[in-house]
Amino acid sequence: MSGGKHTHVYKTVNDCRIQADVSHSSHNAATLVYFHGGALISGSRTMLPDEQIDLYMQAGFNVVSVDYRLAPETKLPIIAEDIRDAIRWVRTEAADLYRFDPDRIAFAGGSAGGYLALLAGTGIDGYRPKAVVSFYGYGDILGDWYTQPSEFYCRMPLISQNRAYGCVGGAERSEGSRDRRDFYWYCRQNGVWVQEVTGYDPVKDRLQLLPYNPIDQISSDYPPTLLLHGTDDTDVPYEQSLMMHEQLHKAGVDSKLITMDGAGHDFDKNETDPSVKQAFASVVRFLQEHV
Repeated sequence: MSGGKHTHVYKTVNDCRIQADVSHSSHNAATLVYFHGGALISGSRTMLPDEQIDLYMQAGFNVVSVDYRLAPETKLPIIAEDIRDAIRWVRTEAADLYRFDPDRIAFAGGSAGGYLALLAGTGIDGYRPKAVVSFYGYGDILGDWYTQPSEFYCRMPLISQNRAYGCVGGAERSEGSRDRRDFYWYCRQNGVWVQEVTGYDPVKDRLQLLPYNPIDQISSDYPPTLLLHGTDDTDVPYEQSLMMHEQLHKAGVDSKLITMDGAGHDFDKNETDPSVKQAFASVVRFLQEHV
């Protein structure tokens, strides 16, 4: 198979079909596996803009954008299993179907997807990619920024518990609309994202959560990593990428941090901005160098 975008079901759990979109560039080429954002609560594989897919494909990469089951119906340990199975599917069935090189794979993602890319870089299922790219992601889910009420979100209209829980619940799902964001706002206003998404208490269950905290799982064989973050990000603090960069550097890992001065969350969606274009050129060079 070649050309265009093809959708596949890579995993089915009960009635939940978990899908991946494959944009095929060429045989025996490197592949970029992309994880979408949405705080692990909302979003889908379709959030990766076509302009970005085209950019990566023109650089010679196949692109696979994957779904995973969403919280709070599915908790983080099970979401991590979906990520593991997605990676396994890319390296086996998809590699056979599209003649990917199963050893030339990079992980990338934005926000919560950046977190998943960083987590997968620690070696889910024993496999480490050739490189990781995180757009305004985070390596520490146990910090105060996520376990305490957010000053930024508390300035917004308060979301009641009834309204928040009215947005979620029921059957497991792998795609979530923007309507679910009220639940995320509630989590940030009350500092309960970790409990709601993981099923664990960040204090009492810290040991159980450490395997899902990338900054605590860095070793010298962690893949080369590129982090991009805006200094005015009001959702994920810029310090999250700075801390991750410093820890990677201490471990002797090839790590680069691109600081987007004055940029906020989702800055990469503004592809016409000259600084964003320059950032993407750096991403492509980084991937071509390492994958």
